[in-house]
Amino acid sequence: MTVNIFSDVEDDFRDRYSIYLKTMKQRIYDTYLGFNELEDERKMVNQQVIRTPGRRGEMIKNEEIDKEFSRRYNEYKMARELS
Repeated sequence: MTVNIFSDVEDDFRDRYSIYLKTMKQRIYDTYLGFNELEDERKMVNQQVIRTPGRRGEMIKNEEIDKEFSRRYNEYKMARELS
């Protein structure tokens, strides 16, 4: 039963964090224009991992940031192929 509670909490945290990441701006590909909020978030999470290694929250955040970068890259790639 406790495993189920932890997985529910983790799933909820993942969902909320992925929604938060989707609101962040990112530099436009192939240019140096725009914001780097998503990259800045990755840097802050990595700094926190250095300070307190082994925390599950930071591992989840890194996984979700990787997923968001992949999702945005795939969207960009698909848009380039269609045009």
